[in-house]
Amino acid sequence: MKTLLLSLILSVTLSGASIYEFKVAGLEGNEIDFATFKGKMILIVNTASKCGNTPQYSDLEKLYEKYKDKLVIVGFPANNFNGQEPGTRTDIQEVCRKNYGVTFPMADKVSVKGDDIAPIYKYLSDEAAAKGLADPVKWNFGKFLLDAKGNLIATFSPKTQPMSEEILKYLN
Repeated sequence: MKTLLLSLILSVTLSGASIYEFKVAGLEGNEIDFATFKGKMILIVNTASKCGNTPQYSDLEKLYEKYKDKLVIVGFPANNFNGQEPGTRTDIQEVCRKNYGVTFPMADKVSVKGDDIAPIYKYLSDEAAAKGLADPVKWNFGKFLLDAKGNLIATFSPKTQPMSEEILKYLN
């Protein structure tokens, strides 16, 4: 099974993958198919429930609500940094929905760094490197922005606020 999975990952990686080829498990047990986002910009964010940046969920939701006709945000909970996302699916859902009113798609918890990096994060990090963009996954709430054709156009550090001019200039 591992060999099959590795083969699939390599075939996607070596075939000049696009973001639209990725399907990931959703936090609510659903599947998030990135092909359904064609024609919209995509902001991908690694998140954590017990981080100093966690309040960014509120502004991510505001950004999503304001621009959802042309932007989709996908959150990826990750426990890579100081164990700041230790919770279960249910725990993470509670923080997102109850505390911050999150309605944008949330993926199931993944690894965003290291040997067990999720294929989508490997793809995004490789794309950033190939384009000379900074790798934003240095802490929780690093952001990748893709244009409406699925091309990576910008990365933003964990400290970049979702409603900042740095991000809004791509949406206005």
